[in-house]
Amino acid sequence: MNQAIVQSSGGITLVGGGPVASRLFQETLEMAPTLVAADGGADRCRTHGTMPSAVVGDMDSISAPARDWVGADRLHRIAEQETTDFDKALRSVAAPFVLGLGFLGGYVDHELAVFSALVQSRAACILLGARDAVFHVPRVLSLELRRGDRFSLFPLAPLSGQSEGLDWPLDGLLLSAAGRIGTSNRVTDGPVRVRMSGPGCLCIVPRARVAAVIAGIRL
Repeated sequence: MNQAIVQSSGGITLVGGGPVASRLFQETLEMAPTLVAADGGADRCRTHGTMPSAVVGDMDSISAPARDWVGADRLHRIAEQETTDFDKALRSVAAPFVLGLGFLGGYVDHELAVFSALVQSRAACILLGARDAVFHVPRVLSLELRRGDRFSLFPLAPLSGQSEGLDWPLDGLLLSAAGRIGTSNRVTDGPVRVRMSGPGCLCIVPRARVAAVIAGIRL
């Protein structure tokens, strides 16, 4: 595990190289004002005119103009090729929660690699896209959501769970990526309470509920 390069008592915004709308970038920084880039995410930060505290990765994606703009003192190269830049950056920060931008809506293989790293990390990280907020479900979860909200579970490992506040309860079900999944469930009434048998499950809710997710999973 890396020693933390950036630490924050508040939230950290971690930016990858995928597309990030200007409004979402600004709204996320308001919630998590410490900015860190994962390799080519430095180019996204440059596009939006906001300097990151650090750039972490193997440095094979950052452009020369972004490298010059950031400066050598903010570049933190981790050369190993066994993990993604998202993984390298996520394990190099320490904060109560991390909001990830630029990791959804790009190449599918990159997204899948990010999801794999997300369920293996102990960080309270929420990936934000145009519509969704995606996070790794802790063993016990309670979220203040609204009636009718979409609440999807996608297991990356075999597991079971119990739930309250969902149209279709989890009780008695075995979930797995190659079998039964839990997408497109709905909230009947808040709060939603979920207890999982182990790690390895992603949750997808509307991006508009990110504040509720932060409150529910922050360290």
